[in-house]
Amino acid sequence: MRKMKIVVVGMMVMGMAAASLAQEVTEADLARLDKVAAEVAQHAAILKASDATLAVEVEKSLGLLKEEVVYLRVRLRKEGTVSRTEYTDVRDRMETLRIKAIGQKVTAQPVLVDDPTEVARVWTVPVGTELDVRLQTALNSGIAKVEQRFEATTVLDLKVEGDVALPAGAVVRGFVGSVRPAGRVERRGSLTLAFDELLGPSGPTRLRASVTHALDGKRSEDLSRIGTGAMVGAVLGGLLGGGKGLLVGVLVGGGGTIAATDGTDVDLPIGTVLRLRIDSPLEIR
Repeated sequence: MRKMKIVVVGMMVMGMAAASLAQEVTEADLARLDKVAAEVAQHAAILKASDATLAVEVEKSLGLLKEEVVYLRVRLRKEGTVSRTEYTDVRDRMETLRIKAIGQKVTAQPVLVDDPTEVARVWTVPVGTELDVRLQTALNSGIAKVEQRFEATTVLDLKVEGDVALPAGAVVRGFVGSVRPAGRVERRGSLTLAFDELLGPSGPTRLRASVTHALDGKRSEDLSRIGTGAMVGAVLGGLLGGGKGLLVGVLVGGGGTIAATDGTDVDLPIGTVLRLRIDSPLEIR
């Protein structure tokens, strides 16, 4: 029996060691950051022709991020290890900068289709359109970091002129614009979420949208409302006056800032439904 216990403990230790190794940052991980940085630099160079101010901003941020990559590489070589948290932080900020550097895509180009008789369509979603999405990443103001990336999926089909421009389940990506954990002085935690990318039928599309309301997507009565969906963005219909179903303990302010109302951190679990407002015309091909 004693030998069996020793064997079991040994297997557990080996398993923990293997898991640790799987999480270790390698030179290959840092090389991927270099590749993304090179892509950002290319986009910044192209961006100069259309938005010189934004191009300068991107190049400045890229320079700082490249310095952090160098720092991580030096630590990896000298100490033999870099924490996955540090690497993920740099990776997320690099990805956010990449999307920012892409800028507005030129849409006046021919689109190849499999069937020559088909006509490529472009739907323009106007500013002010509301879209409901369900979080696929848990967020908490006590542990979230600025520029941490997250994903959500659309709840209902988005229709434009009667056509489904974006089907339910499409992936929407964003990042944490600002975060303030609850503390002794300022007891209310807060998060500002920004959405910057939409994975449409033809691929990634730049998106600018902010949160206007939050809803507990796990309540049975709210799920029934989501399912009926008389109109796009109607998940919160009948609930906007602060009635039953609104996410308890948070208040959404201007610019998409979500603040706690009960002196704790903002906690948005997976499944939370967020109502977004489109802040810039969105083109879906």
